[in-house]
Amino acid sequence: MSNGRTLAEDTAEPQPDRWLAEEVLPHEAALRAYLRGQFPGLRDVDDLVQESYLRLLETKRHHEIVSPRAYLFTTARNAALAQLRRPKIFSDERAADLNGPEAVESGPGAAEMLNLRQEIDVLMEAIDALPPRCREIFILRKLEGLPQKQIAARLGLSEQTVQVQLARGAAKCAAYFHQRGIARP
Repeated sequence: MSNGRTLAEDTAEPQPDRWLAEEVLPHEAALRAYLRGQFPGLRDVDDLVQESYLRLLETKRHHEIVSPRAYLFTTARNAALAQLRRPKIFSDERAADLNGPEAVESGPGAAEMLNLRQEIDVLMEAIDALPPRCREIFILRKLEGLPQKQIAARLGLSEQTVQVQLARGAAKCAAYFHQRGIARP
């Protein structure tokens, strides 16, 4: 307290801006490298990093974060997985390329598209309901198409564990569909 600060100032939690600058932002380059390496299919790493910062600061408002770096990387990983799980809604084709009559005639009808969209939504809900490790493995195999051997190597697991988690994920998704009366034979 010889520096003119009060006891309350000395024991107070650091300001969010200062905490972010000192404890989180120094890891940004490593976080970007991690995201690009682990999730090469990500559309926009910048948005994902910003979203991770927001989630981190929101959590910091309510809970103590013991390891900001670990929490940041876990938050970014979860956000990346969530982004990869979301179905691609917009086409990469320019709108001008979709104006011809073949664009209307060759595609499914509005009712079919709505039905497909609803099925995708339920599938995403089923996947979101899986336990975290099971969900991660399920996404890597079923949505990203990675071989079991590569998943095992990436996550540091045995191929047997990956296989068991995939089977559990499939069974839980089927049960999810069945509970909602939409299971297919």
